[in-house]
Amino acid sequence: MIERKRTTFPSGGTDCVGYVYCATDEAAQRPGIVMAHGFGGTQEGSLARTAGDFAAAGFAVLTFDYRSFGESDGTPRQVISLRDQQCDWHAALAHARRLPGIDPSRVALWGSSLSGAHVVAVAAEDSKVAAVVAQVPFNGFPRRVEGRTAAETWRLLRAIVKDWWRGKTGREPYYVPAVARRGELAVMAFDEADAVIRTMQNDTWCNAVAPRVLLDMMLWYRPERVAHRLAMPILVCLAERDRQTPAHLGRRIAERAPFGEMKQYPYGHFDFYRDEVRRCVVTDQIDFLKVHLLSTGISEHPIFTPPESQRGQ
Repeated sequence: MIERKRTTFPSGGTDCVGYVYCATDEAAQRPGIVMAHGFGGTQEGSLARTAGDFAAAGFAVLTFDYRSFGESDGTPRQVISLRDQQCDWHAALAHARRLPGIDPSRVALWGSSLSGAHVVAVAAEDSKVAAVVAQVPFNGFPRRVEGRTAAETWRLLRAIVKDWWRGKTGREPYYVPAVARRGELAVMAFDEADAVIRTMQNDTWCNAVAPRVLLDMMLWYRPERVAHRLAMPILVCLAERDRQTPAHLGRRIAERAPFGEMKQYPYGHFDFYRDEVRRCVVTDQIDFLKVHLLSTGISEHPIFTPPESQRGQ
């Protein structure tokens, strides 16, 4: 049986909320995994189910919401700071290493999309991280975003600059949807938006974000630049039909990491959050983590069943 417990930890003077997933048997200290969602997401829904699957495989798992997102404190809400989120990762990692039942020498990081970039950057600064899983990681934008016209791109750029200026002048953020249909103003606008929103929908997720962070993502954020510093094994999971974080960009992380491994799947970016695809990918990730984290204490448990409030998300 898998137990889920709420926990909190400070980061930058703000309390972040997390959940610990672990089997209720009397096993000794387990290897741990720290997890967080991608761009604008929260720890409910797909991330919670994945955490439960890892816990069912014998790991102790800590998920968390970034500052100003989900259940965590912080204002203004729905504002992404790359550096603050990396600090949240370091704080969550330190918290996981102090939790009872987790072996602090065997803690891995798991991230997807934008958090797939963060886990590379954070692990490059902490050689004690035992392993890394970067799923469809961000590693810079493609030269041209498929399906977005020049006029739509300029409309989004105006929103980015407007929000950036409001931040610089101390005013409230200028929000845009994180996901919308093709032709609408959003960070990600494409035909499958309705289906994606259904996979993201949960009580803590809000389809709005301050787009100012896209400037940093365009100008300087490339985790491949620090991948050569990774002292631990990393598995990079890529989607062959990915239009958001193209596989040819993510591949560079695995190629530049000294102990990099890579798997590719015939899917799109958001397919990784659909249960039938997610379970396939997670099986490969569990195999990787068992090889690199297992010494003693891992056993098989029944597949995780989420709480009633999370079903259907």
